[in-house]
Amino acid sequence: MPVIGRKMLGDMLLEDGLITPEQLNEALGRQQQSTERRPIGELLIQLGYLSEEELALTLSKKLRTRYVSFSDNSLVLQQGQNLEKLIDEKFARRNFVLPLSKTATVVTITMWDPLDLIVIDNVRRATSLNPTVYCSPKKDIIAGLERLYGYQSGSAVSTQVRIPFAEGSEAVSASHEDMDKIKTMAADSSVIKVVNRILQEAVSQRASDIHIEPLETGISVRYRIDGILYETESPSKDMLSAIVSRIKILSRIDIAEKRLPQDGGFMLTVAGQSVDFRVSTIPTIYGEKIAIRVLDKEKIRLNLASIGLSDGDSKKVLAHIRKQYGLIFVTGPTGSGKTTSLYCILNELRSPHKNIITIEDPVEYRIPGINQVQAFPNIGFDFARGLRAFLRQDPDIIMVGEVRDMETAEICVRSALAGRLVLSTLHTNDSVGSISRLLDLSVEPFLVSSTIIMIIAQRLGRRLCEKCKQPIKIDDKTSERYHLKGAQLFGPKGCDACMDRGYSGRIAVFEILCADLDIRALIEKRADSNVIRELLLKKGMKTLREDGIEKARQGLTSLDEILAITMDAE
Repeated sequence: MPVIGRKMLGDMLLEDGLITPEQLNEALGRQQQSTERRPIGELLIQLGYLSEEELALTLSKKLRTRYVSFSDNSLVLQQGQNLEKLIDEKFARRNFVLPLSKTATVVTITMWDPLDLIVIDNVRRATSLNPTVYCSPKKDIIAGLERLYGYQSGSAVSTQVRIPFAEGSEAVSASHEDMDKIKTMAADSSVIKVVNRILQEAVSQRASDIHIEPLETGISVRYRIDGILYETESPSKDMLSAIVSRIKILSRIDIAEKRLPQDGGFMLTVAGQSVDFRVSTIPTIYGEKIAIRVLDKEKIRLNLASIGLSDGDSKKVLAHIRKQYGLIFVTGPTGSGKTTSLYCILNELRSPHKNIITIEDPVEYRIPGINQVQAFPNIGFDFARGLRAFLRQDPDIIMVGEVRDMETAEICVRSALAGRLVLSTLHTNDSVGSISRLLDLSVEPFLVSSTIIMIIAQRLGRRLCEKCKQPIKIDDKTSERYHLKGAQLFGPKGCDACMDRGYSGRIAVFEILCADLDIRALIEKRADSNVIRELLLKKGMKTLREDGIEKARQGLTSLDEILAITMDAE
């Protein structure tokens, strides 16, 4: 569904009482059944539940732009300004854009789709004037175009209702495009502006990832914000090749290769701050899909206090990372913040008296005073080979991006036995699962038991917006199940500060396994994971869910969010 200011168009229409939930659900059902991914506004109009005027009024109100119409005499074409020569007739009719007046620096236009930034940019280029944009019903745009350019029957005036957020036309097959033409398209100012807008909005919205996805009849642009993907306005499909090529050129990726996945990256200064963009491309049946990881260095605080450890857990972590040798793992699914936690630990440990070396794929953040090495598996320089080289570099502390195989696991253990502190990550559901994972990688139990110091399991959830979070009531059954009697919990509401999401930012929950003599003895005996876990709980280890519920008690996040992110760990 179209998104305006991070709120769904359908929700806005519901709030204004223009449609009912049943009508919206019917339109959404038809949208899902349609192979053309037709816009929700078009479906509501064609079902007879919404008028063009109501949709245009909603858009103008939410976008804080002026609504003009012939019906109330607010739509007026300024006479004597040669407006018909200002904007090309075919362009105006195709895009339903009507020029109303001009000054020395500004052209006033009204549009059926006031969010079509590409059309607005093209008007700016064609007229060399800054557009002021109004919103009108489509029938008024057509009537105005007929007054300005004269009546034109047949194919010149499209009978297809072009609803805001409609997809563009089919892209030309990349295999038939000339490379020089692609480079020229990618260097076009309108393409540069569209790509810059996508990147700038991602940074301003605190997005961690950008997804530019080709569809059968359009392009989808989505931002991952606080772990959730949100749609935003998208350019037309005929710009796909130019947009992809522009991003490839920035990333130093081969623009001629469209059949194989590729990786690259670039750095830009956005709003005065340096931002790294890591780019990955894959071929799909409708064109190349691009995923961009946004690494905003200015907003990352690499210290243990910033990641959300409780006072007790923070003391545990600090005590264990000060040990001279052994293994420390951070574990959790992809996107749970493991790498950030490792960077925070490294930042805490860095010292002119310590030789710290890391091998990463990729190196996400640069830390002064630490030797960071980029792995290149495609040429044989993987984690295992890097670790073997590190052992000849007299390291005190080694960080490995991830333990993925038996060889890497064995070298990590050997390094720890040789008197080094080794930090790494694993993909397991909880802390105890990491022990089983190491044993599955054929590391001998006595080696695991003698080297493991600490395992930190974690998840990332959404943090409640401090400006609009609201108290909620919970039923007695839920209160009893999660020991919440007397607790005041909060839930999301939505406001301008959080763009109506109810959440703003992320919060981590942790489960910290500290390996003492009793736990080491169980590991050496290959004890079942449940036995090890029971002993840890008796010793006072907080589970991921317990840590999360405590943060819900503090009003930092919602109970629903905690239950969702810890479901697989219980």
